[in-house]
Parts: sequence; structure tokens; C-alpha cells
Amino acid sequence: MAEKRVLVVDDEKLIVKGIRFSLEQDNMMVDCAYDGEEALQYAMNNKYDMILLDVMLPKLNGFEVCQQIREFSDVPIIMLTAKGEDMDKILGLEYGADDYITKPFNILEVKARIKAIMRRTASKKASGAGTAGKIVESGDMRLDCEGRRVYISGREIGLTAKEFEVLELLMLNANKVYSRESLLHLVWGSDYPGDVRTVDVHIRRLREKIENNPSEPRYVHTKWGVGYYFFNE
Repeated sequence: MAEKRVLVVDDEKLIVKGIRFSLEQDNMMVDCAYDGEEALQYAMNNKYDMILLDVMLPKLNGFEVCQQIREFSDVPIIMLTAKGEDMDKILGLEYGADDYITKPFNILEVKARIKAIMRRTASKKASGAGTAGKIVESGDMRLDCEGRRVYISGREIGLTAKEFEVLELLMLNANKVYSRESLLHLVWGSDYPGDVRTVDVHIRRLREKIENNPSEPRYVHTKWGVGYYFFNE
């Protein structure tokens, strides 16, 4: 298996040192950054399999870094937060994070989460081979499965990796209703520790980007008490 490369971002150098040592024991290459601007430069200039990103950082906070990375990359991001409040977790997900871990954490849990997300990423790439090159259209929406891009009336809509995966799943199975639990399992994986609110957050963000009126959606509809579906015109 190719060597995995991870970027660890935290202004607490002892935490970075501990994570780096542990990941290197698993034969991962590890780069380290100690503020938001430095993290962004690393992410722009290198290709990573995973980014561990602390929320409280100098110069740019973790949410800002995550949001800017999502403008050019769908690299998996795990947010590290010293708070256990739901709002921090939800904010991280809204800005495009794939997972979150609350400090203080067990390094074994961190490594387990990293490996789980890497497995899911590899699995999605393998399963996506069958849709490579496929173009799906509905009304004025066009989904490029290989390029992982979405266009409405010829204008590209910027989606995070998870927003795209949710839309792709729903669009490829148009008019089929998926429960929130099913979407969580299929898009985030069975070992994802979050709950169905993650799905609701992503559906809301997705609608804000693709719908003219998110409260009266044209594409992604809610089947009350059941789940969500893509309405194929």
C-alpha cells in the first residue's frame, strides 16, 4: 500500500509531536503546521491523504482554514476541538469537515478514525470506477461523476466532497427515498461516530447552494417522517 501523507495542524507543539510520533510508527509521512496560514500553505502546495485540523489556531482559525481548503480540495479533514459542544461539531461539518474529535483524545482513537476515513475514501474511489465518465442530467442540472462537478444552467456550483456525494447518491437513484440513517451509513460509513444531524446539516447546505428557494426545493425533497429524495423531472 502506498505510504499515506498526513498534515497535522495545532498550535500546541506537544500535541503535534505526540500525534506525529504515533502516526510515523504506522509508516505515515507527517507534515506539521502551527497556525492557520501555515496550514493553508501546506495544503495548497502538497497532496495529503488526511488533514488533522485544530479549531483554535493563530492567524486563521480551523473553520476558516477548512472552508478555504474546500475551495480547491476534497482531502478528508478531521477537526480537533477542545470543546464538546454540539455547535462546534456542527460548524466544522458545515465548513466541510469529514469528522471531529474532542480533546482530550486517545491517540488510538485518532488513528482508528484516520484509518476508517482512509478506507472509506479508497472504497469510494473503487466503487466510483463504474460511474467514471458518467454524466447525469435532470432539468437544468448536470452532474459530472468523474470530474465531481455540478452545473446548473451551465454555471458550476461549488460543493464540498460530502455535499457532492450526497447529491450524487440521490441523483443516481432519483425518486428513491433514503432515510437519514441510510444516507449516514452510505455516505459517511458504518463506523462514522456522528449522528443523523450530520445529514440534515449537509442537506440544508446543499439546498442553499442548488435551490433558488431552499424552503421550496426543486431538486432535493423531504418525504416527511421518512427521509430525502431527488425529484427527477
